[in-house]
Amino acid sequence: MATFAVLLAGFGLATVQTAADAAVSCSATYSKSWDSGSAFGGTITATNTGDPLTTWALSFDFPNNQVITQMWDGAPTPATPTPAGAVITINPVSYNAAKGTGATWTVGFNGTYTGGVNNNPPSVSCSGNGSGGTQQALVVSPAGVSVPEGGTGTYTVRLQSQPSGNVTVTSTAGTGDSDITVSGGAGLTFTTSNWSTPQTVTLRAAEDSDSTNGTRAITVASSGLASVTVSATEADNDGGTGGAAPALHVSGNRLLTSSGATYRLLGVNRASGEFACVQGKGMWDSGPVDQASVNAMKAWNIHAVRIPLNEECWIGTNGSPSGAAYQQNVKDYVNLLVANGITPIVEMHWNYGQYTGQGAGCSDTAATCQKPMPDAQYAPTFWTGVANAFKGNNAVVFDLFNEPYPDAAANWNATAGWTCWRDGGTCTGIGYQVAGMQSLVNTVRATGATNVIMLGGLAWSNDLSQWLTYKPNDPAGNLMAAWHTYNFNSCSNTSCWDSQVGAVAAQVPVHAGEIGQNSCAHDYIDQVMAWADTHGVGYTAWTWNPWGCSQGNVLITDYNGTPTSTYGEGFKAHLLAQNPLS
Repeated sequence: MATFAVLLAGFGLATVQTAADAAVSCSATYSKSWDSGSAFGGTITATNTGDPLTTWALSFDFPNNQVITQMWDGAPTPATPTPAGAVITINPVSYNAAKGTGATWTVGFNGTYTGGVNNNPPSVSCSGNGSGGTQQALVVSPAGVSVPEGGTGTYTVRLQSQPSGNVTVTSTAGTGDSDITVSGGAGLTFTTSNWSTPQTVTLRAAEDSDSTNGTRAITVASSGLASVTVSATEADNDGGTGGAAPALHVSGNRLLTSSGATYRLLGVNRASGEFACVQGKGMWDSGPVDQASVNAMKAWNIHAVRIPLNEECWIGTNGSPSGAAYQQNVKDYVNLLVANGITPIVEMHWNYGQYTGQGAGCSDTAATCQKPMPDAQYAPTFWTGVANAFKGNNAVVFDLFNEPYPDAAANWNATAGWTCWRDGGTCTGIGYQVAGMQSLVNTVRATGATNVIMLGGLAWSNDLSQWLTYKPNDPAGNLMAAWHTYNFNSCSNTSCWDSQVGAVAAQVPVHAGEIGQNSCAHDYIDQVMAWADTHGVGYTAWTWNPWGCSQGNVLITDYNGTPTSTYGEGFKAHLLAQNPLS
């Protein structure tokens, strides 16, 4: 992830409507004084560049999982310890509120972070009150956006301080690559109540036949305020194996790029987004999700990464970070993968709802383990949010639910299981109201998102026997089947694959979202991949996390991409010989 240092300085205002009546102006910069790899120290240096101030405020958005634990010469909101990845406002303490013209002052703090990433905030703003009026400023994050060709990229805008009336902020495309345009949020309105809530601006890059990665300046402006420039870069996807990840759609039983080439999703699962937030580990289980970690994936010829998510962390009812901070972490990682030519598969892994029947992973109501089906209470909210976050970027694939097992809850009644899978509602053996696959497909499409949707079958996505019979209706025609296979599953031989999976693959695209075996060998996944290669089925192996291979299914010993012996070595060798355009 690139680090952008942007200085935002507002011009003087008596009100937010005009700059001519005031001469209050201050600016601020951010720097790290030390960094141990999990803890760090920071300093904000501010300068009064206008009339004397009676008070001031500093503001920035943490881009990663930083937490402030201690601060001096300033009072942070939220209070310490701040939430991971929070929007921070710093006000003066009793002895340092007044600042004369030309005065320079500092605020220092100590903090911690997880995930191996500690980038500086992309911008810091300073505002003040004094005899010359009240200063206002725009806060824009990030200052640089990668926009996939045929897809979208986003940045957010908010005000630094509360205005006295409505403020209109515009985003205008300037010089540079004309393929990049402002497609959403070109005009935003901030009020006295929503001024601190980030609003999203969406940029789109047109699909074309060139192979360039041009840039375009986007000017964010409001009357009387200092404008901010966002640098937007088009990430080319021509050729499918270089530049950005290709936009995808379904045609018959094939997954196609926008140019009509058949495409297979070949890669890995990057676990921890489903659990780290609810287990007090911050985000990504302290593992990096930066450019270096993506480069390690590319060295394996990885073209797809499946990202398990937690329903409650996304909507903000459980875990830390949660809500906006959790969502931004996911968006940043998805955008990074797309820009590097890797297809992200975002999926709901853990969800709300108490279940204690056959196959239960926990007795918790909270989203702390795999439940048999999505819940009707929160799953539609989750998928509305995810779909809105990534609609317009058809390089992103949606996997609606990790591993359904309503058949186990119904004491292995297949008809009850498949009916629950499609229709939801009150399901045998499940104590909470279920969101069926049809309702979740409808939820995604109601947002206007046309992204490809994957749906796993019964028996923890291992059983596709009646997938075609109960297939939901999709007005976009972009459904594909998800299949999971491990050596300990029921359908774990070529005879079953031919009769079940092959029958589905003859009519719709199939992706093996999880493949693995409960040993450190690779003999089983070798059989799976050989069969899948012959039948045009993609696969993402479990898992790109250095958790030790004593129980199998672990591909790496570190995030530099060192393969485990022999499971990781076998998968890497096979993947290096594959081409997704096949």
